[in-house]
Amino acid sequence: MRSEQTQTRSPTQGLRVMGDRLASRAAGRRVNGHGGRWSAPALQPEAVEDFRRRLKYFFMNPCEKHRARGHKPWKLMLQILKIGIITAQLVTFGLSNEMMVTFKEENLMTFRHVFLKGYKDHRIGGYALYTRADVYDHVSYIIHRFINLQKLAVGNLAYARVDGKYGPLSVCQELYRNGTVDPGNDTFDIDPLIDEECVSFYPPQRLDDDSLATHVNFSLDFQRLVSVNIYLTLKTINLQTVRHHELPDCYDFHATIKFDNRAHSGRIKVDVENDVRMHECRDWNVEGASGKSDFLLLLFDSVVILACFLSLLLCSRSVVNGIQLQFEFNTFFHAYYNKVVSWSDRMEFVSGWNILIIVSDTLTIAGSALKIGIQTKYLTNYDVCSILLGTATMLVWVGVIRYLGFFKKYNILILTVTAAFPNVIRFCCCAAMIYLGYCFCGWIVLGPHHDKFRTLDKATECLFSLINGDDVYITFQKIRHGGNMVWLFSRLYLYSFIALFIYMVLSLFIALITDTYETIKRQQQDRVPVSQLQAFVAGCRDLPKSGRYHTGEEAAGCCLSSCLCFG
Repeated sequence: MRSEQTQTRSPTQGLRVMGDRLASRAAGRRVNGHGGRWSAPALQPEAVEDFRRRLKYFFMNPCEKHRARGHKPWKLMLQILKIGIITAQLVTFGLSNEMMVTFKEENLMTFRHVFLKGYKDHRIGGYALYTRADVYDHVSYIIHRFINLQKLAVGNLAYARVDGKYGPLSVCQELYRNGTVDPGNDTFDIDPLIDEECVSFYPPQRLDDDSLATHVNFSLDFQRLVSVNIYLTLKTINLQTVRHHELPDCYDFHATIKFDNRAHSGRIKVDVENDVRMHECRDWNVEGASGKSDFLLLLFDSVVILACFLSLLLCSRSVVNGIQLQFEFNTFFHAYYNKVVSWSDRMEFVSGWNILIIVSDTLTIAGSALKIGIQTKYLTNYDVCSILLGTATMLVWVGVIRYLGFFKKYNILILTVTAAFPNVIRFCCCAAMIYLGYCFCGWIVLGPHHDKFRTLDKATECLFSLINGDDVYITFQKIRHGGNMVWLFSRLYLYSFIALFIYMVLSLFIALITDTYETIKRQQQDRVPVSQLQAFVAGCRDLPKSGRYHTGEEAAGCCLSSCLCFG
């Protein structure tokens, strides 16, 4: 390699001089930036070795950089700190979110048991009515229960107030504007536009059974009836948060009891839907409570935001430095070797781990800001905050793999995943085409005869569970007999899918990763450079402790202060 480097090139083959910085590099000093170009007169052996050493230092891990220049691995320590504080933040938010979700679900279950007559924890869609008398009876039952709610409910439920008055319970029927249906003569005349008719009941309105029946029986036209929706609003307070040193939230439950007759099949499905709105209670007092815990939580979230912002700056700086060094390496290679650097080599300068950390930090900052808004009762976006913090924490823990790569036994696994990833994606794209073909076929052919293939999403989930070996026997047994042809097709369909994906596709998938693992293992044993960049950097034999990596400008690139330099 040294013999190749000492070959000189004609000045006519070089590019214009890089300026004073390249002139100083010829004397053995490093050059920051990539705006200029390497030229033949500047390419002295000392400058080439200095550049090679600079590249090797760039690709060192934090521990090697510490041995090379004595810089403290601040970014590494910051990432380790982030793992702890972000996980702790997620746990505190998760406990609070768990109480909120549990409270909402239990109240929804309470509404079903209180307002649905004879409800016995049916599965979704399992509670249904089949006669007109049952429909009228259930609507009447719901109104009775609503009017007498505060005498019946064991929870702290109250009616909503509008302008000082109790909010009503509204019974609304949706029906086709005009319609005549005569199945006996196979005739119908339907106007598909939907009209809505409503009647309201205000608590504590006292109605006897006769007058109640008169109000409820407001001409339900079952031939045109699409649905009956009963709207009610109730208020309550989540007191269980007091035990966890959190202020209780006030809830408005906008419940809708829906009698669904869209199918017009003689079966009206009944269910309760719930739209929950949270807000800060207007007047509250908790004995012995202080704002210290809330202040500490807000302070902790602020520390998380600060740590992530600092990490974001440091990782962005590393990415920018890598891009600058990539341009400089490309210019050097073109001037010295008259070769073009491949994109795979150029992308090695852009660390995917830094990109991962940048994304994670951005999500954490946004999620922490939302969490502060939720704690101060200005926001109620629990779901959005959960997605942001959950995804950020997942990425943070995935990033731990990078630091395991400092150990050789773990590093080969990381290299295998990285090298196999492009081939795995291409393989998955091909397998997905076959998988989608089976999904569409199963949905169309088996859907009418099998509950697990009734919709496209159910068919997709069923086939994926079959790949994992779940419910294979049940899937075979649940096929309803639709004729010999359908039964035979279902067997051929399921057997071919299981044989293809379990025994062939998965085996090829495993073989693909295994082959990549063996290739990486041989390369590490033989220590053969696999790219131009690695071959060039391998020419530097200086160890991190050699002292050759100290330069007069090593602290010039710090973005915050000299104490944050980590190379």
